[in-house]
Amino acid sequence: MEIASSHDHSRNPAHAAPSPPSGHDHSGPAPASTTVKIVLAVVMVLFLAATVIGAVLLWPSNLPAKEPWLDADATEQEGVITAIILDDGDAGHMVVALDDGRTVEVPSDPTAPLAEASIGQRVKVVALPGDAGYYFFDYERGIPLLILAGVFVLAVVGVARLKGLAALLGLVVAVGIVWFFTLPALSVGREPLPVALVTAAMVMFVVVYLAHGITVKTTTALLGTFFGVAAVASLAAWAIQANSLTPLQDEAFFQLHNNMPQVDVRGVLLCGMVLAGVGVLNDVTITQASSVWELRAAAPDVGRLEIFSHAMRIGRDHIASTVYTIAFAYVGTALGMLLLASRLDFSILDMLTFNEIATEIVSTLVASISLILTIPITTALGAWLAGPAQEARRFAS
Repeated sequence: MEIASSHDHSRNPAHAAPSPPSGHDHSGPAPASTTVKIVLAVVMVLFLAATVIGAVLLWPSNLPAKEPWLDADATEQEGVITAIILDDGDAGHMVVALDDGRTVEVPSDPTAPLAEASIGQRVKVVALPGDAGYYFFDYERGIPLLILAGVFVLAVVGVARLKGLAALLGLVVAVGIVWFFTLPALSVGREPLPVALVTAAMVMFVVVYLAHGITVKTTTALLGTFFGVAAVASLAAWAIQANSLTPLQDEAFFQLHNNMPQVDVRGVLLCGMVLAGVGVLNDVTITQASSVWELRAAAPDVGRLEIFSHAMRIGRDHIASTVYTIAFAYVGTALGMLLLASRLDFSILDMLTFNEIATEIVSTLVASISLILTIPITTALGAWLAGPAQEARRFAS
């Protein structure tokens, strides 16, 4: 990428930077002034204080005891399939050697056809009270999942090294925030929107600063992400009402309403949309901030407007790719439902307005609009803060 320098007739950015005096390297972005650093620090401290206060006020208390998921006297057992007995059709049973040494027969289950089972697979079965027998619960997936997770960790650390390790640590902390704060807070009836905003802020503070360090660049990305989260929350709150989205038509939300009537299911839907947008927003803000700083390093003396213009070219590519990435991420996860709906006598426009599908469309559009708005904001802030090297030389003189 070529960026013209106002102080050099060459079009090669590598030649745009003047040679610094011996012993003093003033190339690259101008250091942020003390005033700018103080302002950024004050802003971030205010954001952090608001996040802490919000977490304290929303922190779940008096959590009810968890309900058992099995009927009284029923127990979960694990074992290995040693034989598969097929009757006429798909009916039949599997013989399972339990870990306690017993061998039992488990009838086939429509959700896990015997045709998909194989000898040697580990399964979970539920022992019914008395002599009522056993029924299939699920396959044991612990070891394969651990292997896949291990490959993921090795890939991240192997390529990104310490930064990748810090990102993984941030991911662990973020999951902990959701598990120990977000879900309990929602379960005791806290307002879902404040819970979503506080969760997003806590996660972003940890993930961004832990993975990328505390710098002007990362603070720029974090401020851009906060703007995007606010946009997602505002758009989602309007869109859910305007489109009359009804979470109770979804089986999971319906069971949630029956088991936890104190929970605002429509608010949980809003909370989910906000949290779904956090990851993609953080991705684009970090990318844009890094693009600005890299462009500035390649062309230290060009003006802020030109840096913004070139960084926005990258941003437009990012917008184009991310929009269909979000859309096809949904298509991939909902392909079974879409396939079933496509074989019914509905037009595609009718199908897209079904509650479950419309909910995902709204979520996709809300995240995409917020992403589009966030990129120029983050880029402009970064271009302003990553000043020309001329300013660095003036500061040093």
